Amino acid sequence: MLELAILGFLYDAPLHGYELRKRITALTGHVRPVAESTLYPAIKRLEKAGFLARATRPGAVAAPRHVLTLTDEGRRELRRRLAEPARRDITDENRWFTVLAFLRHLDDPAAQAAVLRRRLAFLEEPASFFYDGDRPMRAEELDDPFRRGVLTIARATSRAELSWLRETLDSLGG
Repeated sequence: MLELAILGFLYDAPLHGYELRKRITALTGHVRPVAESTLYPAIKRLEKAGFLARATRPGAVAAPRHVLTLTDEGRRELRRRLAEPARRDITDENRWFTVLAFLRHLDDPAAQAAVLRRRLAFLEEPASFFYDGDRPMRAEELDDPFRRGVLTIARATSRAELSWLRETLDSLGG
């Protein structure tokens, strides 16, 4: 997820590490804060793989800054990761939001639709956070108001996402 966010934000514009970290934190930080000890090793891995390039530019006030840009290979890698997201990228809501934030960089509407159809299929599977044996439980079946709240909120969120997915798939022709 972190590497996808790095590639996605750099697809938009060259950034220095601090600005990149701020943008990733705005997207995912409420769930998974981005520490420098996590971000910079990921940047180095992507740079070593040839997906990023680093240039030194004079700082406005202080020391020179390292500005990161996406290489042509990095652009191809981003599009590959968007076209072929791992199952976890489809099923985990926070990872999904990262995919969704950059799916516009996948130029082919049919490829975008294929990714959205995978998410749609996942959301249409019967599921719950709570089970009676193997049977998913509905909010109305629970006496616990807090668990009922979890399921009520999840149902509303899922309905909104399902509606958006269907509308967007229709607009993409697929």
